[in-house]
Amino acid sequence: MGSSNLELIFDSVGHFGRYQIFLYFICAFQNISCGIHYLASVFLSVSPQHTCRPPGNVSQVLFQDLSTWQLEDIWTQVSVGREDHILVQLQDGEVWELTSCRRFRRDDQSSLDYEYSGRKSSFPCLDGYIYDRSKWLSTVVTQWDLVCNREWFGRLIQPTFMFGVLLGAVIFGYLSDRAGRRLVLWASSTGVFLFGIAAAFTFDYYSFIVARFLLAISASGYLVVVFVYVTEFAGMKSRTWASIHLHSFFAFGTMVVALTGYFVRTWWIYQIVLSSVTVPFILCCWMLPETPFWLISGGKYEEAQKVIDTMAKWNRTRSCKLSELLSLDHDGSAGNKPSQVEKHTLSELFYDWSIGARTLILWLIWFTGCLGFYTFSLNSVHLGGSEYLNLFLMGVVEIPAYVFVCLGMDRVGRRNILIFSLLSSAVTNGVIMVIPKEYHFWLVVATMAGKFFIGAAFGLIYLYTAELYPTIVRSLAVGSGSTVGRVGSIVAPLCIYLSSIWIFMPQLLVGTLALVSGVLTFLLPETLRRPLTTTWEETEKESSSGKLLSTTSNTVLENVAVENSEDSSLNK
Repeated sequence: MGSSNLELIFDSVGHFGRYQIFLYFICAFQNISCGIHYLASVFLSVSPQHTCRPPGNVSQVLFQDLSTWQLEDIWTQVSVGREDHILVQLQDGEVWELTSCRRFRRDDQSSLDYEYSGRKSSFPCLDGYIYDRSKWLSTVVTQWDLVCNREWFGRLIQPTFMFGVLLGAVIFGYLSDRAGRRLVLWASSTGVFLFGIAAAFTFDYYSFIVARFLLAISASGYLVVVFVYVTEFAGMKSRTWASIHLHSFFAFGTMVVALTGYFVRTWWIYQIVLSSVTVPFILCCWMLPETPFWLISGGKYEEAQKVIDTMAKWNRTRSCKLSELLSLDHDGSAGNKPSQVEKHTLSELFYDWSIGARTLILWLIWFTGCLGFYTFSLNSVHLGGSEYLNLFLMGVVEIPAYVFVCLGMDRVGRRNILIFSLLSSAVTNGVIMVIPKEYHFWLVVATMAGKFFIGAAFGLIYLYTAELYPTIVRSLAVGSGSTVGRVGSIVAPLCIYLSSIWIFMPQLLVGTLALVSGVLTFLLPETLRRPLTTTWEETEKESSSGKLLSTTSNTVLENVAVENSEDSSLNK
């Protein structure tokens, strides 16, 4: 059944009536939960100040000119640098110098001077560590001592999660085409809840990583399928806005993380609270019907007719008969199974030198968009001031970015908006690098601007990629681009750690990639009001001609969603 015939369904029952709005907000609410778990590690893996635990009971503590009786009191009175040491005297008379990763026993136990040049013996932190608990009572880092020689275990928490995101998109995208959108939405959301709760009750680091990895697979699977689900229920007139603004609910998840982190300072309680956001969707998901598109593609015409009738009843419009659109009897006895879709390989995205260059440029934009998106968010907690407010603002600024994309792409063109967003992001990264660190207010403002522009670019790249390729490889192009983008999300947390080499290394990397991507985008053709192509020959003809025809972005979203949901997603 052609997409034009399917669109007649929405002409009859309504493009985005009360029924679609009801389903949309149920599905979009779960996007908040996905946004939560994608950035929960910002506070889960906080590494507070720490020092080696001494091998006995302490009778006196000395730090420079400050003296106290309890080692834990040091953190509330002074800021201990990584290279500083804390001097303690034990009840048995031994004098120890404690650093963040080593401890030293003085041979001369009569000397309590802070500066000491005599002989001392070095020992590892075999008795564990004492942490600054003034901000966080416990984190994953303090729970399993992920510091010093185990520091990289903590740094792998977010990259392993993002690798699960990559895997989940493939698994659940495949399942949604076979088992249906509704079942996958329910299964993935149940997984988000169960694995989210399981992560809070894990007994060691490795079980925590496994639970988070399975959580990532589930959350990613939901985001893949919910985009297809929404596009298959929204009519052409509302499809672009509905699909792009699913991102806005993901942004609300970022804000929830910031608020929860501010009020809950124990990591496992924090994890439970965040995971509970999924509960309302699980309670409501039984009300979600299967999409008519998927039912029709599987020859289940009677079930599809029931959904369409329900839609018309809710929207108070006139229903339509599928038998008339399909030219078969209502019972579907004359229906045939849909024809087998020909599979295409990745090599077809390099059809010739021109198309190959186009593919590489788009992959770079996808990579830059994901890398920049998560780098700005993850790095916001290091800008100074309140880390909770900083992260909250990173979520707030995404919403106007998507409005900007929706308003601008049909007026000045997709390519122009994309170029402007990428180059503006590069400029803001450069501005961040010249702002002194003590001016944290302006650092936050500049970072918000950078997140706005990179968010706008990422919100647009899905649609733009789909419009640049013919129907035969459109889903393959979008799927490959989103896969490359997820590689960028895996690299993003590792990029943050480059600040230990130079504080502005993440901004330099993202800014450089955004600049190169923005300049290379000039080489791509504009797609505004140009018709979708079916073959490579049509694509070449359209790229070389200036002919403008009235084809809307909604048609692209429909074609990609219906053709192959396995590869198409707006997954973060």
